[in-house]
Amino acid sequence: MTRQEENQRLIKLFTPCRVTDVRDGMDWMGYHHYGTMEHGIRPLFPAHAVGIARTARYLPYEGPAPIERGAAYTAWSNMYYAEICTDPWQKDIEPGDFICLDIAGLDVGLLGSNNTLSALRKGAVGAVTNGGGIRDTDEVILQKEFPVWSRHISQGMDQARIRYIDKECPVAIGGVAVYPGDVIVADHDGVIVVPRKAAYDVAKFAWQEMNGDKQGRQDLYKSLGWKLDDTVIPLKEDL
Repeated sequence: MTRQEENQRLIKLFTPCRVTDVRDGMDWMGYHHYGTMEHGIRPLFPAHAVGIARTARYLPYEGPAPIERGAAYTAWSNMYYAEICTDPWQKDIEPGDFICLDIAGLDVGLLGSNNTLSALRKGAVGAVTNGGGIRDTDEVILQKEFPVWSRHISQGMDQARIRYIDKECPVAIGGVAVYPGDVIVADHDGVIVVPRKAAYDVAKFAWQEMNGDKQGRQDLYKSLGWKLDDTVIPLKEDL
């Protein structure tokens, strides 16, 4: 099995699971205090996404800030994006990637209406960042195709704020270490990171708890006289 084939297998395995199911599976494997990103990292709009971590890291730009104005500032900005705040990770995106951006917790709009669509076109399923990291939110919400989890919304562009450092490296987001290839599950309950080495075991017990919850809720639906829906039908999967 190739790496990409295994990625797709893991995505398929975790896609039915809620973040809470995965949290339970992590507990079952002894990761009680690991994996859940801090509560301040919230979705821009309600969404559920499962993908494989593709990481990149940015640091604060040390300056000095440019003194150029007008057309001269445009020239400086072009240099800045070509040499300082690059995004080589965009070229590496593969189907199923979940973009994980460590921007040192800064208030800067690294993601917006344009580059999120570019990532989507290449197959990325969503993004999470430890700062603002997202702007142009009216359009991103309108499109509703590329969910982003972040601490807050940012107005400012990247210029003179951040510097690209590395990609495909361990990063820290929301108090959790994220390694390239980890499984990321995110919904309205937040974001959880599953270490790749434990993914199949975590999935086994996430499914156990998910199906137990579905059956219990199905019994309650019936007692209430409600019509059954997909959320109360236990699933079958060869784990």
